[in-house]
Amino acid sequence: MRDKMEECSVHHLEKALHHHGDSDDGMLERSVVVEVVQADTSSMHPEIVERAVNSFIKKLSNVDIYFSLTDFQDPFLQEHVKSIRFCFDDENNITDKEKLNMVQGLLSYRVFKLHSAGPEIEEICAGEGDEAVEAASHWILPCTEFQDLWENLIYESNVKNDLLRFVETTLLLADKKVNSNIISCNRVVLLHGPPGTGKTSLCKALAQKVAIRLSYRYTHGQLIEINSHSLFSKYFSESGKLVQKMFAEIRELIDDPNAFVCVLIDEVESLAAARKRSGSEPSDAIRVVNAVLTQLDAMKSYPNLLILTTSNITGSIDLAFVDRADIKQFIGLPSQAAIYKIYQTCIQELVRTKIVVGGENVLPVETIKYKDSNDDCVSMQLWRLAAESTGLSGRTLRKIPFLGLAMFCDVSRKVNVQSFLAGLKKALDRQRADREELKSEED
Repeated sequence: MRDKMEECSVHHLEKALHHHGDSDDGMLERSVVVEVVQADTSSMHPEIVERAVNSFIKKLSNVDIYFSLTDFQDPFLQEHVKSIRFCFDDENNITDKEKLNMVQGLLSYRVFKLHSAGPEIEEICAGEGDEAVEAASHWILPCTEFQDLWENLIYESNVKNDLLRFVETTLLLADKKVNSNIISCNRVVLLHGPPGTGKTSLCKALAQKVAIRLSYRYTHGQLIEINSHSLFSKYFSESGKLVQKMFAEIRELIDDPNAFVCVLIDEVESLAAARKRSGSEPSDAIRVVNAVLTQLDAMKSYPNLLILTTSNITGSIDLAFVDRADIKQFIGLPSQAAIYKIYQTCIQELVRTKIVVGGENVLPVETIKYKDSNDDCVSMQLWRLAAESTGLSGRTLRKIPFLGLAMFCDVSRKVNVQSFLAGLKKALDRQRADREELKSEED
C-alpha cells in the first residue's frame, strides 16, 4: 500500500485553489456540481481549465443533462478536457427544465484526472513462513473503472443523495469538533437486500463520487475492498490475526490526512457472523467478529474514513455489528418507474451511439405516469415493458437490452426504435422462460 500512496503523490491532481459555491467549512454542495475530467496529457492547472469550462457553459443555449459532454469545438477544451458532466442533488425531485435553469446559475466545479491503472491486490500473511492471502483490492480514486457508475444506478428513493448527505454530516461533526460521547457516529453504512440490486456497485460509486466531491479537501481517495472469504477461509485458525493485520494496513492509509479512505466489506456476514450461531464452530469465528468490532471502534474517530458494507442475509450478521451501522439501508428490486428509467437510459445511450434511431423523444417517467394507457407511442410501450419486467434485478435488467439487440435485431444497420422495443420484449420473454426452466430443475 505504501508504494501506491507514493505513486499518488506524483500522479494525483492538485488541490483546487478556487471553487464557486464551496462553503467555508468544506461541505458538499447542494447546488449544481460540474465534474470536469481533465485530459491525461494535460498539464494545465485545474483552475485555468475551470475558467475555460465556465466560459463554455455560459454560452450554451441547451444542455444534454443525461450524458457527459465530450465533443468540443474550442481548441483549448479539445486539448485539455475529456468530459463535462452536470450533477444535481435531489435529482429525483427536479424537473428537466429546473435543471437547465440551474446550470445557468451558481456552479461548483471539480476538475480532476482519472486513474486508469486498475486495482492493486494487497496480500498479507498470517505469520512468518505462511502463504500470502489475497486480502483486498486497492484502488486510487477517482478512477476510470468507476466513472459514470453513480449516474447509471437508478433508484426511486433518494438513497444516493442520502448517502452523500451522510458523508457531509460526518465531516461537519469532525470540523466542528462535536463531542462523540454526546453525538455518536461510527462512519459505517450497511446496505442490505436481495442479490443483483446494485449494493456493491453503489458502494463503489459512492467512494468514487466522494473522492470527486472532496477533491478540494483531500488530494486523493482510496477504496479498499476486503476479500472476506479469503480472510476467513485460507487459514481458519488464523483468521482473527489476518483481520487484525488487514485493518493495520488500513490504519496506515487513514493516518494520511490528505486521503479519504473508503473500506468496502462485501457480504459482511462472512466476517461478522452472528456469534450466537457460532456455538458449535471453532472459537476463531468468534475472534474474527471481536476483531472486526474492535477495529471499527478504534477507527471511528478518523474523519477521513468511511466503512461501506453489504449483505444479502442480514439475519446472519452479529447484532453488535448491525448496531454500529449508522445507516442500515434496504436496497430492493426496482419498481416499474425505476425500470422505465433504466430502459430509458439504455435507449438514450443506443441513440447517442447511433445504434438505434427514432428514440430521441422518450418521455421522462414523471410525465408517462399521466398519459393515456391506450396510447401506443414509444414511451407507453416502454412503460408497459417496464411493468412486465418487475421482479427482475437491476443486474438482469441491464443485460436485456443487449440480448434484445444481439438475438432479435439486425445490428448490421441502424435499428429502428420500434424494432428495438420488439427485440427487448422477446429478450424479456426469453429471460423469464429461462428463469422458470431453471426453477423447475431446482424443484
